[in-house]
Amino acid sequence: MSATGLEVFDKTLRTTNIWLNQIMGDLGPDRQVAWHTLGVVLRALRDRLPLELGANLAAELPLLIRGAYYDQYKPSKLPVHDRSVEEFLQRVADELKSGRPVDAADAARSVFKTLAHHVDLGQSAKVRDALPKDIQALWPDSVGA
Repeated sequence: MSATGLEVFDKTLRTTNIWLNQIMGDLGPDRQVAWHTLGVVLRALRDRLPLELGANLAAELPLLIRGAYYDQYKPSKLPVHDRSVEEFLQRVADELKSGRPVDAADAARSVFKTLAHHVDLGQSAKVRDALPKDIQALWPDSVGA
């Protein structure tokens, strides 16, 4: 029996909870923190990617997570050209301030690991390879791991 009455909603809720559980495994057992962290890191990543690649990544995301990805979207201001890992992590840290303290590098690593695990291997590699080398270092050692 469907919890929501629509299988598409039930599926995205199940999938989103799988992603959140993985992030909670890295950052602690707080679902609100995991959801906030997922959205913050995804938006920082989205804003760093070329528009077409960012849209291709969005197409791979579960429906509910795709909504978080596109929250606050302003394509006319993209892509952001932060070249260093410090600039990227500062953007993440600034957005994470409104919740329980989470290290920005740990947040990025956790979300990148979750993406690499769930997104198509080729797409995940394209996203990673579009990032500057020092930001790529936050990605898991092998894409798809």
